[in-house]
Amino acid sequence: MLYPSGMIIPGRARCHRFYDKKIHNMKTGKFNRDEYIMRNFSKTKRIVVKVGTNVLSKDGGVDTSFLRVIAKQISELIRQKKQVILVTSGAIGMGCGALGLRGKIKEVKKRQACAAVGQSILMHEYQKAFNRYNQNVAQVLLTNDILNNRRYYVNLKNTVEALLSMSVVPIINENDCVSIEEIGLAFGDNDKLSALVASKIDAELLIMLTDVDGLYDRNPRQAQQARLIPVVPEITDEIVAMAGAAGSEFGTGGMASKINAIHIAAHGGCKVVLAHGRARNVIINIVEGRETGTLFLPKRRLSNRKRWILNSHPEGKIEIDSGAVNALKSHRSLLMVGITEVRGDFAAGAVVEISNVAKGICDLSAEDLGTMIKQKKLQNKSSSQTKKRKAVVHADNIVLYDI
Repeated sequence: MLYPSGMIIPGRARCHRFYDKKIHNMKTGKFNRDEYIMRNFSKTKRIVVKVGTNVLSKDGGVDTSFLRVIAKQISELIRQKKQVILVTSGAIGMGCGALGLRGKIKEVKKRQACAAVGQSILMHEYQKAFNRYNQNVAQVLLTNDILNNRRYYVNLKNTVEALLSMSVVPIINENDCVSIEEIGLAFGDNDKLSALVASKIDAELLIMLTDVDGLYDRNPRQAQQARLIPVVPEITDEIVAMAGAAGSEFGTGGMASKINAIHIAAHGGCKVVLAHGRARNVIINIVEGRETGTLFLPKRRLSNRKRWILNSHPEGKIEIDSGAVNALKSHRSLLMVGITEVRGDFAAGAVVEISNVAKGICDLSAEDLGTMIKQKKLQNKSSSQTKKRKAVVHADNIVLYDI
């Protein structure tokens, strides 16, 4: 995925790194302008805006004047009949400021306490900011298990849909005062949260506002020659390698977490723009199609159900043999004959990982599978027992990682 060095893209900035055969025809040397220029969001209806801690922070706390800048731009989009969901960080930073704490808070209990204090203050500030533009907002606090549980997720989606239909802006944040990563409740960072929200509520565009101008070919804080990449057609190993891992004082996500999040959104058919949140009128400029930040193009869109499976935390793991792997890649169901081992303790209907190649909804519990594996090992393969070919994971409920 490399553009030849020094290549000029018509009407675009110079991009010396990335190439995609859909954009540039190597045989003719000509560009397909219609396929390349994909920043036209005039018909985009549903947008998720994620505001990071680095963008919100000022003098060890949250810059409330900047909240008004965000509120003004989002309110303008609502007047244009867009539907906007805001995913925000800042609760821990706001709580630290109120409690007079300085420096990065590492202790889990303290972070949760700061979040509990800061969340109400943060929401109050957002409420005041949006009230200036007569725009209603709603607070939505999430934990990872809400999105992993299909019933909870459907209820959440229905609530968000109702809010959007009434032109209300849902303001979503992780419920940091109860989220604990060790027991699977935490998302890890709001980059991932924003991508999951965008994917699960069928957003067409995710705008990730951060403290850098976009994705560079190297760290711009360390290399003056670093160049901004205007378009990334696909998340490749090279793209992943470019991402750093450093977080901020109160935040948890660096560029690596953003790339991982963008990968999630891509499976939902959602375009992502990564841009500097403090750039003038940045949200409006992006939606109006101006060349701002880095645009990440989506992969083939999965169905809502398959996106839920792919993005759900697996409750266990099923190991399979090479024959079963080939069957899955041929879009066939997983049968008992191909299973070699079961790990974890899960009930029937749980999402499980399948040998690092897929995720799926298992129709049997871990206990039942374990019993059947033991029976299979004791019996001859030619016996009538092995002729039973009931699917353990149906093909309709399997999502391959390499799509």
